[in-house]
Amino acid sequence: MQFLQNSRRIAKVLKPIVTTETNLRFFSSASQISSPFQWRNQSSASSSVSKGIDGCSHLSSMSLSIPRSSFSSEAEKLAGNPTVTVKDLHDKMLNSVNVKRSMPPNAWLWSLIDNCQNQDDIHLLFDVLQNLRRFRLSNLRIHDNFNCNLCQQVAKTCVRVGAIDSGKKALWKHNVHGLTPSVSSAHHLLSHALEHKNSELMEEVMQLLKTNDLPLQPGTADLVFRICHDTDKWDLLAKYSKKFSKAGVKLRKTTFDVWMEFAAKRGDTESLWKVDKQRSETYSQHTLSTAFSCAKGFLLESKPEEAAAVIQIICQAYPDEKKSAVSTEFEKLVNEWPVDVIKHQTGEDKKALAASLKYVIPSMVNALLSSGLNVNVDLDELNKNEALLN
Repeated sequence: MQFLQNSRRIAKVLKPIVTTETNLRFFSSASQISSPFQWRNQSSASSSVSKGIDGCSHLSSMSLSIPRSSFSSEAEKLAGNPTVTVKDLHDKMLNSVNVKRSMPPNAWLWSLIDNCQNQDDIHLLFDVLQNLRRFRLSNLRIHDNFNCNLCQQVAKTCVRVGAIDSGKKALWKHNVHGLTPSVSSAHHLLSHALEHKNSELMEEVMQLLKTNDLPLQPGTADLVFRICHDTDKWDLLAKYSKKFSKAGVKLRKTTFDVWMEFAAKRGDTESLWKVDKQRSETYSQHTLSTAFSCAKGFLLESKPEEAAAVIQIICQAYPDEKKSAVSTEFEKLVNEWPVDVIKHQTGEDKKALAASLKYVIPSMVNALLSSGLNVNVDLDELNKNEALLN
């Protein structure tokens, strides 16, 4: 009966449910947030990249403040064990520009890039780029850099073979290789940092973006937030969130997914509601992930009925063919999230939260069962959870 009364109270602040355009509204009395809470299916666009080394932009110039050793071709760098194909292409291209005094076919350069397998190959690639740039400048009077697509491919190749330091050179606006820096090139390095959970590399790339006046983009924020989440660097995420906000970057829904999930995992309800308020200023609808993050927020505030109401609305709004995604998120909430959130607490806070979750999660489940929702969860397993027992 208590749950039914609370449900009616919640229903007064919830707009009617429409399965095709769900409108959710959840409130936290502590945060005094009253923004609507919705979600819709997301879609992503893909872009194609065309090849070519002309159609350039930006005048290439050398900076005296950058050590020459960082970018110049040195004989000792070229010594090593490059692959046969790359060495042959390198020699052919240098013979073309230095002996025959003619520009080699574009296909040779693309073939060299595609065949790079190790750091020695990358050294030869950069040597070729420097010679090509010099030839274009002195013989063809072309002052522009190579086009951005080529430079992105160079950065991607450096990452592919593990030549990360060489890949960073693609972000310098002043270089002797004719490379045109872009945020897309930086994203290849950030993707590598995400894959290897390397927050130090991420910070280096972000500094290079700032130094070389490259604008931050929504995709940059998405990668940075994911890296901070996966490396458990909340303070770092908070630092960069301010930078993206100051730069006027519109965060993607997936970025808010990560941000709110991280806040819920840390048990930081104050930050959770602040991020949700910021999200509501950009998006009127919620994703499945952020909806469950808010349910976790209510559990952290010892409000199992409100958490149950959120989940009930989610289940009603989602079509049957997508119910499996809801079930997966619910299982994570019951079985995985308590372990994560308790792990981030210390001392008496850890014991208090464990005791609270041991009570509020079963209360939430019982509220869902009382509402007629078929919940497939084993509370006996929950009671055996070592995080809750300890």
